[in-house]
Amino acid sequence: MAAQTVLVVEDEDAIAEAVRARLRSEGYHVVVASDGPEALRRHAETRPDLVVLDLMLPGMDGLEVCTRIQRNGWTPVLMLTAKTEEADKVAGFAVGADDYLTKPFSLRELSVRVQAILRRRERIESSSNGEPIEHEGLIVDAKRRRVEVDGSEIPLTPLEFEILLTLAREPGVVLSRDQLMDRIWGYRDHAGGRVVDSHVARLRRKIGEDGNDPRFIRTVHGVGYAFKE
Repeated sequence: MAAQTVLVVEDEDAIAEAVRARLRSEGYHVVVASDGPEALRRHAETRPDLVVLDLMLPGMDGLEVCTRIQRNGWTPVLMLTAKTEEADKVAGFAVGADDYLTKPFSLRELSVRVQAILRRRERIESSSNGEPIEHEGLIVDAKRRRVEVDGSEIPLTPLEFEILLTLAREPGVVLSRDQLMDRIWGYRDHAGGRVVDSHVARLRRKIGEDGNDPRFIRTVHGVGYAFKE
């Protein structure tokens, strides 16, 4: 079986080399780029299985790189950021990032995130079981990876689709943020609740949810979320 390819986009040489060495030691094929334009070239050449992408890059920032990468088909992205403001993380999710790590980070934690994202990618690409779920104008079709609301197709990121499908398969069952992290992200961490909330908020906007009178996804305050029965 061919080694999975990880594109590392990082302008700090010491960090880039440390990440490269760690991922190579775990059997990945690693390609490194030091700025945005080089990252786009490398992505087009190698079609990696995952991109580890620094937010702060010279010339073209990570948000723009992520946006351009996702235009040509979905590639999982793990964002690296020295910033701790919630707005920066939300912005990363908005352009298609799957997850983030805040610098400084441990190489062990990086490895855990990379493994979890790649397992999720394999699960998403092989997941095609079950008949379409229909509920009050919403259709969630796992086989076609397609969502419709009132006859209109709604473009969702793979993570948003997984959240909606996970909730819709168990109507009325309250899933905590930690349970959603386990099922969809494949791990838990102290920031997991914020990650889940950010993705659910974007999902709700796309499917036309009204926060005061949710049509499909119910918030259980202090716990998590449930699909309406």
